[in-house]
Amino acid sequence: MSQEAKKQKTMPTITEGVDFDTIAREWRCKWSPEDDKKSLQELRKALVEAVPDIKKLDGAKVQRVVCGGCMDFKVIISLPAEKFGEWEKEKFAPEESFLEKIKKIDGVSVVETQTFTLMPVDI
Repeated sequence: MSQEAKKQKTMPTITEGVDFDTIAREWRCKWSPEDDKKSLQELRKALVEAVPDIKKLDGAKVQRVVCGGCMDFKVIISLPAEKFGEWEKEKFAPEESFLEKIKKIDGVSVVETQTFTLMPVDI
């Protein structure tokens, strides 16, 4: 069996040609530039506090995305596809406590989550 055939057999597939090996959960919100970007500073602090719990997830990778133009703050936690279900059963902890904390920050709005798949592309 070829390497490509083995890869396709072991990876989840959304549809033909759309395989993935990683599933990510995104926590996102908008922040306000007022008060010297105080809400962004508070978001960063909340993330720093949550990282030890996130890092307990087997295989987790954490990324932070900030856009100064559209005032986006995003936390992306990705796991190997085969480990994501375990985290999902735990309701993505510490998601609930993190989201509750950031909802209380003045200047933070549009708090949302999203789950999506990731896959490297060789071109």
